[in-house]
Amino acid sequence: MADDTVSRREFIKKSTVAASTVVAGSAASVGHTHEADQHEHEQSDFTLRAKALVSVLTKKNLIDPATMDAVIDFYENKVGPHIGARVVARSWVDPEYRERLLADARAVAREDNLTGVQGTDLVAVENSAKVHNLVVCTLCSCYPWPLLGLPPSWYKDAAYRAQSVIDPRGVLRKFGLELDDDVEVRVWDSTAEVRYLVIPERPVGTDGMSVDQLAELVTRDSMVGAEKLQ
Repeated sequence: MADDTVSRREFIKKSTVAASTVVAGSAASVGHTHEADQHEHEQSDFTLRAKALVSVLTKKNLIDPATMDAVIDFYENKVGPHIGARVVARSWVDPEYRERLLADARAVAREDNLTGVQGTDLVAVENSAKVHNLVVCTLCSCYPWPLLGLPPSWYKDAAYRAQSVIDPRGVLRKFGLELDDDVEVRVWDSTAEVRYLVIPERPVGTDGMSVDQLAELVTRDSMVGAEKLQ
């Protein structure tokens, strides 16, 4: 599996370098306030093109801006990893909720109105000191959108989809997660009918934290099994 296409660490590394460059450039601009402000408010070519396209299509009554706003609101607020993070955090502090989630995650999702646009079965699996779960979709990129939002690019990568089944430990190692030999790795293959949610192990030292505080610790990748929370 090529690190430049699926490695989360490589992506983070490149993003950090890019961010550092921007910060360095900003620091060098001290004393040129007017120029800095001007560049800050400049819009990219893609942004300008997108706005122009929306304007033209709106005038031709081919799109409805209100509908577009609703779609944006849907992906920003109604679906996404922050939804799944709250489910995980609640399962950490509420044993009864956790038991129901593991027994029938789809029923719990329906009760909490988290099924969204997908009417598929939802299965929750939990990580422990001796078991680590990894989710993949070997055919395409089936994914629990209502709980995790849009799937990351590496999840859709052909190499990840193939190698996660053949060598899951190797894949996790590429992601920077080295598991002990006595830890069982279970791979779950998502389908058009069934999606999976990994309940990661609760980090040590989080006793007494609220659901909201715990939810801040939960990452999207940990709910796929590609990361272990520290």
